[in-house]
Amino acid sequence: MDPSLHEPLGWVAALAAGLLIGIERERSQPDEQSSAGLRSFALAALAGAVAQRLGAAALAAALLGVAALAVAGYWRSSTNDPGLTTELALLLSLLLGALAMRQPALASALAVLSVLLLVAKARLHGFARRVLSEQELQHALLLAAAVLVVLPLLPDRGLGWLGGLNPHLLWTLAVLLMLMQSLGHVALRWLGPERGLALSGLFGGLVSSTATIAALAQRAGRQREAFAPALAGALWSNVATVAELAVMAAVVSPALLGRLAPGLLLAAGVTVGAAWWGSRQARRQARRQAGDASRPLSLAGQPFSARGALVFAGVLGLVLFVADLARRRFGGGGVLVATTLAGFADAHASAVSALQLHAAGMLPAPLAAACVAAAFSSNSISKVLASATARSWRFSAWLAASQVATVAGLWAGLALAPWLLGGP
Repeated sequence: MDPSLHEPLGWVAALAAGLLIGIERERSQPDEQSSAGLRSFALAALAGAVAQRLGAAALAAALLGVAALAVAGYWRSSTNDPGLTTELALLLSLLLGALAMRQPALASALAVLSVLLLVAKARLHGFARRVLSEQELQHALLLAAAVLVVLPLLPDRGLGWLGGLNPHLLWTLAVLLMLMQSLGHVALRWLGPERGLALSGLFGGLVSSTATIAALAQRAGRQREAFAPALAGALWSNVATVAELAVMAAVVSPALLGRLAPGLLLAAGVTVGAAWWGSRQARRQARRQAGDASRPLSLAGQPFSARGALVFAGVLGLVLFVADLARRRFGGGGVLVATTLAGFADAHASAVSALQLHAAGMLPAPLAAACVAAAFSSNSISKVLASATARSWRFSAWLAASQVATVAGLWAGLALAPWLLGGP
């Protein structure tokens, strides 16, 4: 930016910030209750800009003066309007005016954000008082503590006394599961059971289909009325797994994609068909519940299960521990075994390792394709086991049936690939 334009822009930004906040305050309060109007906010912002130019002492004096005026105005209007919003907005206008002389763009953006918060008063109050439940607030604080307090304290390396397990990774997976559950809960509250859980399953599957399925299974176990929508979301997460695997194969090893394509197409067909069937069941259940007032779906429930997330991370840690022992025993020659075992934890990471080995010429195409399919197959077992953590056996049975059909389609496509490609 041209230095000669910086100061004029600062004055303009300061005045605009004061006017913008002042207009909102002027319109939001009756005349008899208003202690500060449009001109007061504009003057406060300009006072902050002038004080910023004069120095730190002038800015401190201006801040104290406006604070005193805000306190006086509050005492005068406290019987009619006991809130402090207008007085705090007046102080903010002064500070934004001072900031505008240094960073006009930042001051303008903060002014717009402040006005948006002021305008959204009714919606924010309604959300906090009527929409957000006490249980949801407690779980939000628990999730924040898990991310901001516990996660940074855990060592991000394999520990010998834990058999090489990475505590940071395991806790990240537990947090991911809680986050997926929370996103599904938000989608359920926002879009309703029929579409919300299906959408959360599809997008959650791009991150971790296993974690998503575990989250949805636990919801189905807690709420019988959410069974069909949760099952549909789990089936849609399988669609995301196949799609992401195809994209990774195209990026990492395009030469192997031709051999994988028949199996991926068959697997995709099965997953899309199962997800479509699950969505139909969810719509039917939604229609039945709409006509049965005695069985409504309670939307304001528990956003996630912390115990279920810890159990999931513990089981996954055990699988990783066993996989590491198997790698040490089989050595470098046990690529297929190692890939299969690693697939229990993450199908995509294990499959990409095989794709990279093939791209580097270290693994023949038939064995590389078999490794990808083996990782996908073992991960399907993990999904079924993850769904069983909620003890919803009906849910696990339907999911297992879809997984068996999907894995069978993938292996059938791989068996047909040499015949279709006309090679070995």
